[in-house]
Amino acid sequence: MLPIEVKASARPRLADARHLRSFRQEYGKKARAGLVLHTGSAIEWLAPDVLAVLWWRVL
Repeated sequence: MLPIEVKASARPRLADARHLRSFRQEYGKKARAGLVLHTGSAIEWLAPDVLAVLWWRVL
């Protein structure tokens, strides 16, 4: 499973991924690192298990 959260923010923070991280805790190793899709211009790891990616790079 690949958990994804979509945010309208251009500067996502780790707090924006709280539901994604809850999902990963519940499903454990069945869930891969999660993606936070956003409107900004940077791709960056917010945590070892959360990658922030530009929405248009994924869709």
